[in-house]
Amino acid sequence: MSRTLVVLAALLLTAACGGPSQPATTNQGKTKVTAGVIAIVDTAPIHLGKAKGFFAEQNIDLTITPVQGGAAAISGAVSGQFQFAFANTTSLLTAKQQGLDVQVVANGVSSTGQQGKDFSAVLVKNDSPIRSAKELAGKKISVNQLKNIGDTTVRASVRKAGGDPSGIQFVELAFPDAPAALQAGRVDAIWVVEPFVSQALSQGARAVAWNFADAAPDLTVAMYFTTGKTDADLTKRFTAAIRKSLEYADSHPDEVRAVLKTYTKISPAVIAKIYLPRWPAEVNKASVQTIADLALADGVLKDKVDVSALVR
Repeated sequence: MSRTLVVLAALLLTAACGGPSQPATTNQGKTKVTAGVIAIVDTAPIHLGKAKGFFAEQNIDLTITPVQGGAAAISGAVSGQFQFAFANTTSLLTAKQQGLDVQVVANGVSSTGQQGKDFSAVLVKNDSPIRSAKELAGKKISVNQLKNIGDTTVRASVRKAGGDPSGIQFVELAFPDAPAALQAGRVDAIWVVEPFVSQALSQGARAVAWNFADAAPDLTVAMYFTTGKTDADLTKRFTAAIRKSLEYADSHPDEVRAVLKTYTKISPAVIAKIYLPRWPAEVNKASVQTIADLALADGVLKDKVDVSALVR
């Protein structure tokens, strides 16, 4: 058998056995990496890190591919379309419970933990009789995806305020459509994140809960992850680059606001006033466990998830 056929046979055998994939390289010796990332405020650090050359420093030629949400990011990573991706905490917990091969490599985005100054809120019309989170009990509330981090954290706000969240009717509604639905009276309240928090507030909405801040101190809302298919050395290099990106973004808010203009359609006027999240490099494991426990109690998760298996 020729040397070429021997090498090809070995590669096919490795692929068949599910071994680590061998990433392609550029002419400059950089590893080509594709990351599946939602084009929202939360993911500013990876865009900023690419622009600042943090990935190039790790010999990574990064392509950022927009995805619609966490489910698409997870399916893309598991199928091999992406080497790395970004998804919210509940989506990753659900994937782990389903036996999918996902492993967190770094924090993605975190709550500020500050009431009145966070990037996620539950809003009502200005003339609504609802004055507190407790009074959201039994009401119709929009979330962008049912049985996910939105309804889990909204319920946490209601419980914290002394209310019973069991009778809440959650309605699935995309974030961009939520402010108009609120103004039209189709829902009693909306859960949105920035820039839709600032947009709705500017239209006269009023915040009655800051659900991420209510759910857990310094809540880890989303994380970057990979799968067992990714080369260990590449994972190490990507992790170093994204951690540096997170740390830089967390300490340079003006540059974050500038990079948002390059990959989102948010108007500069809104970008100037939105509440930015926090971007610590470390995952707050205690907050991930809190979300897992709340999701289990609410029936979003079917079984208790070992958070240490997801976040090492």
